Amino acid sequence: MTDTPQMPQMMTPEDVTAHFTRPDGSFTFARWGRPIVPVVFGVEEETLEIVKGAIEAVAVVAGHKMAETDPELGANLMVFFFRDWDELLGVPNLEKMVPDLAPLVARLKAAGASQYRAFRFDDDGAIQACFSFVCMSGEMAKQPAESIALAQAVQAVILWGEGAFGAKSPLALLPDGQTILRPEIAALIKAAYDPVLPVCADDASHALRLFARMQVAVPDGETQH
Repeated sequence: MTDTPQMPQMMTPEDVTAHFTRPDGSFTFARWGRPIVPVVFGVEEETLEIVKGAIEAVAVVAGHKMAETDPELGANLMVFFFRDWDELLGVPNLEKMVPDLAPLVARLKAAGASQYRAFRFDDDGAIQACFSFVCMSGEMAKQPAESIALAQAVQAVILWGEGAFGAKSPLALLPDGQTILRPEIAALIKAAYDPVLPVCADDASHALRLFARMQVAVPDGETQH
């Protein structure tokens, strides 16, 4: 889940574009348009604090707000941890929030998936809610809680392309064992939340605007746990 950092690497415009490109070649970008209100299910209190701490740390990088409650939904970032996908079918009212839950669970099981995120969007196209599902089995169960929490926070703060982190993790492991957010990913997240930019975009030219802001969005410090 993490890479060992060598020298800091800056992205090219093509790299930025690739992070928001879907398998069919279309470009899709969206960020949160409201404060993030997380709630975490399926973990003990100690892990709960780790997950919420990671979400708060990534929100700080983005320059985005968090809140105690969402006026419409109560909580709008729901993170579920479980050991078997079938457990989701027993969560009360979840099928009302995630349409076609049973077929989705069947597909994820068949694919051997370890995680999945479902997003909702408001009338402006901004992220309104995110449902993040993490199946703690196989390789995922072997990962440190800090790494899992930080990776989930990164992947929920922006609508990324499906393959954004398929080849390279958004995280890196320092020699002292600390897990950090890769500096170039932190810069991209910070640039994505520039208030001058729109909350959503479906034109690849948006990647050039992100890239331009990344040149001055070098984070003050590295997000770590």
